[in-house]
Amino acid sequence: MPKLTQTTFDYRHKKISALMDTLQVDALIFTSADFFQFATNFATDVQPWERPILAVIPREGPPFLIMNELSTNHVRFSIENGKLWITDISFYAEHPKVANRLPLIGQLHELVADRLQGAGLARSLIGVEGGSPVLTAAGRLLPGIHFRPSTPECRALRWQKNEEELRVMEAAAKLSDWVQDRYRESIRPGRLVQELDCAMASLFVQEAAERFAGEHFEVIRTSTLSGQASASPHGDGASCGQRIKEGDVLVNSIIPRLNGLAVENERTWFCGKPTAQQAALWTVAKDANEAAVAATRTGNPVSASDAAAQAVIEKAGFGESIKHRTGHAIGVLHHEYPEDMAFSFRRLLKNEVYSAQPGLYVHGIGGFRLGDTLVVGREPRALTHTPHTLEYATVA
Repeated sequence: MPKLTQTTFDYRHKKISALMDTLQVDALIFTSADFFQFATNFATDVQPWERPILAVIPREGPPFLIMNELSTNHVRFSIENGKLWITDISFYAEHPKVANRLPLIGQLHELVADRLQGAGLARSLIGVEGGSPVLTAAGRLLPGIHFRPSTPECRALRWQKNEEELRVMEAAAKLSDWVQDRYRESIRPGRLVQELDCAMASLFVQEAAERFAGEHFEVIRTSTLSGQASASPHGDGASCGQRIKEGDVLVNSIIPRLNGLAVENERTWFCGKPTAQQAALWTVAKDANEAAVAATRTGNPVSASDAAAQAVIEKAGFGESIKHRTGHAIGVLHHEYPEDMAFSFRRLLKNEVYSAQPGLYVHGIGGFRLGDTLVVGREPRALTHTPHTLEYATVA
């Protein structure tokens, strides 16, 4: 069963410790939902702006968490299932209790200050990802403490994946290929586009239940843009009631998240035989995708895949049809760090994971995009394998 274990915690904790050494801080505190999950393996169930959460990782001593009471039983389930990596947790309440009182949300800064002091961090330099007014208020109670904004440095923690993480992503990618096949079987004139997507999401979770029973699986997206609406990367804002028509170009996006790691799988389909112009645009999109994949190799600049895809599209005479970068990193989030893929010239590292999804968008005709999830290496390794052939993309 593809899941994250203590092996991944040890891998991530080692990188966190190395970053603390680099920053010369005594601890790191994670405050955003995605970094909290990265550090704890807990599927975050609150919005931190509303119900703050903190994962405190000291350089010396055990890590601990501060969480809202809403998560109490979810935490119990996670511990019982052996999924939660950090189990020293202090809860706070958002309503008063008569018995077994917890600190109220208005006292959260006092709870944070007490926990930091108890961990020997009252006179420390602490790196902070994100940030929280709670930490600012706690700092006023601990005048010897200093918080160092460290969000940009923390983002690099999530670039490279270990083999366990890659196995989870590969399992999710295989399931996304299965769903693409179901899309191909289900496209027909007259079908409501949104109904098609909902039907595919239903099949998604049914198949996931067979493959990953007991794991944390989410359908982040099953979405399709049909006809002229596909000429806008995110549609025309009028999707309700739209139906597939004979001759439509359809661009779909399938994004699952399994045990805290996402993948992306995108294809362009034709409802009926494509016109010569449509086929030519699809072929350029395919060639650009394959050029981007080939460039996503260890030692190349992060921007190399974007440049390779752009070169193919511009050579074909469709440069004006490019409306977004070629792809993005993928991991804990669907859109992962680095976020400046097209303009980053640092060298790619082994086991980073990216999408390669160059697109062409022609008003009045449609969009053309093939997107795969791939692992950086001396030879890039695609995790998604839905065929790249015009014959397969054509639904008779």
